[in-house]
Order: sequence, then C-alpha cells, then structure tokens
Amino acid sequence: MLQSLVNEDIIVRLKWGQTEYKGQLVSVDSYMNIQLSNTEEFIEGKSTGSLGQVLIRCNNVLWISAAKGVEMKDVQMSEG
Repeated sequence: MLQSLVNEDIIVRLKWGQTEYKGQLVSVDSYMNIQLSNTEEFIEGKSTGSLGQVLIRCNNVLWISAAKGVEMKDVQMSEG
C-alpha cells in the first residue's frame, strides 16, 4: 500500500503530541521506516518550518495519509 505512494505527498502523524510531517515519500522499508523529502513540520496544525529530508522511525508513527486534497487544518484531532 505505501509503496504505491512513493513520489507522492503524504502526511505522517507522530504518536505523541500534535506533530505531523507533510512531505514527498521517497522510500519506505519492510518495517515502515519512512523517508520524506521537501518536508514541512506542523504542530497543532500550524507550520513550524521546512525540514527538507527526514527519516521517521516506524515506532514513532501513529498514522499515514495521502496528502492529495487534504489541508493541514483538516487533520487536526480534537482533545475531547
């Protein structure tokens, strides 16, 4: 499934906090470690800056979504 998203923009939500990364999927391995390029970090739905190349270890990932047609404000989760 994730292999079909290589070279596409995705959003990766981390397990803790309100941290998300949006970037182009470069590669994913059999453990679901993820490499992104042109990555932007979002905390609580607000951009905190551009990070460039990022490697995210599999055990840090809560969920992954294709970014096509998704605005970062749409992926905010409510606390209640």
